[in-house]
Amino acid sequence: MDINAASVIAAALAIGLAAIGPGIGQGNASGQAVAGIARQPEAEGKIRGTLLLTLAFMESLTIYGLVVALVLLFANPFV
Repeated sequence: MDINAASVIAAALAIGLAAIGPGIGQGNASGQAVAGIARQPEAEGKIRGTLLLTLAFMESLTIYGLVVALVLLFANPFV
């Protein structure tokens, strides 16, 4: 297997695995936030702010995976 083919496979794995964890985490966080708002509607503002901040942190993990995949595809240090 040549290095370019291995890099394409590694890039696919990087973006695929980087999307699974945050996807599951975002689903759980959103579900818990909706449940919390349903239990305490008066705390909606605090819950929503915290949820948006945590979703941004989780999404950054996916973006890191995308950066790794793009580096492997276009600026490959192994070639």
